[in-house]
Amino acid sequence: MPRPPKPSELIETIYDAGLHPELWSEVVVKLNAFIGSQACGLISKDPVSKSGATHYYCGVDPHYIQLYAETYSRYDPLARLPRYGEVRNIPDLVDFDEYRRGRFYQEWLRPQGCVDVANVVLEQSKSPCPILMTVIPGRGMLDAEQRARMQFLVPHASRALLINRAIERKQQRAIALADVVDQLNAGVILLDSACHIVHSNPAAETILAVDDVLRSVSGRLVASSSTVNSALRVIFRDTSEVALAASSGRKIPLTSRDGSYYVAQIIALPSLLREGTAERSSAVGALFIWKAELDGRSCAGLIDRTFELTPAELRVLQSIVDVGGVPETAVALGIAETTVKTHLHRVFAKTGVSRQADLVKLAAGFSNPLVH
Repeated sequence: MPRPPKPSELIETIYDAGLHPELWSEVVVKLNAFIGSQACGLISKDPVSKSGATHYYCGVDPHYIQLYAETYSRYDPLARLPRYGEVRNIPDLVDFDEYRRGRFYQEWLRPQGCVDVANVVLEQSKSPCPILMTVIPGRGMLDAEQRARMQFLVPHASRALLINRAIERKQQRAIALADVVDQLNAGVILLDSACHIVHSNPAAETILAVDDVLRSVSGRLVASSSTVNSALRVIFRDTSEVALAASSGRKIPLTSRDGSYYVAQIIALPSLLREGTAERSSAVGALFIWKAELDGRSCAGLIDRTFELTPAELRVLQSIVDVGGVPETAVALGIAETTVKTHLHRVFAKTGVSRQADLVKLAAGFSNPLVH
C-alpha cells in the first residue's frame, strides 16, 4: 500500500483535482492510503432506481466494478443515502445480520474477502444522482479512526467537486457560444498578445485564405496595411488595451486590392471565452471583420472619422446613400443642387472615389453586420 500522504499534501491534491478532473484517479489512490482502507472510490447513486456508477476507484477488481453497475448496486444497503457529510457504514443503516444473509454481501462483498462498506455524500445540492465517497475498510468493520479520516476529507472533496461542476457549466456555455460564433457570416479571430491566431471561425478562415486585407503568416495575423498592422500590435499587447479599444467602439477600415472595403472591430472577450476550456486560453481579445452590407445609419460615424468629413459633407453622403442622386438629395436636405454638388465633389476628393455608385459601395464597406 502507498505511504499515507500528509493531510496538507492530500488537501492540495484534492483542490488540484477540482481544477483538473483528470487527477481524481490519482487522488482516490491517496484517499485510500490516507484512510487506511482496502478500496476507495467516487461513485454516483440514484436513490430511486438504486443504480450506481463508479467514476474513479482503486483497490477493487474491475470485474467487481462491472458486476456492481450491472447487478449489485440494486442490492446495496447503502443505496438509502445518508444526509450530506454524514459518514455511514452498513450497521448504521440496516440490520447487520439480515444484511449478511443478502445477495450484496454473499455474492459481491464476501467473495472479495470483506464485510463492511462506508459511504459519505459529498454534494449538498439536490442532485438526482449525488456523488459519494465510498470505502471498503478491509477484512474488518469501519473503525473510529477510518471514520474520522473520512469525515475530515468531506469539506475539501465537496468543494473540489463543486469547482468541477462550475467549470463544467462554464465550458458548456462557452461551447454553445463558440457554436454561434462559428455560424456568423462575419469573421471572428481570437488573438493573443503577440497577434498570434488562437482561433478563427469559418468566415474568418475564408477572409484569411484570400490573402488580401488580412493574412496568416506562421500563425500570426498580418494586415496588408502597415498602419493597421502597427495599430493591432499595440491594441492586442494586453487585455487592458483591448478593453479600451472595445469600449470606444473603435473600428478599423481596410481596403482590398480590388477597392472593396472591410471593417474590423475590436471585441473584448468575456471570461467565459478566455477561461471556457480546461486549459486557459491565451487569447486576449478578438477581431470582428466584415464586408459590404449597406447600412448608412450605422456606418456614418465611422466614415466621418475616417475621411474627416464636415457635418454638411456627411449629410450629403448619407442622403446620396439613402435617398439617391443630386436632385433627390437637394430636395431631401432643402438646399440647392449646386450646393449638393459642391459638397459631393469634396466628399469624392476626401474618399478617393469619383462616382456616386462607388460612394454607395464605400458606405456599404463600413456598415455593421449586427445592426439592422
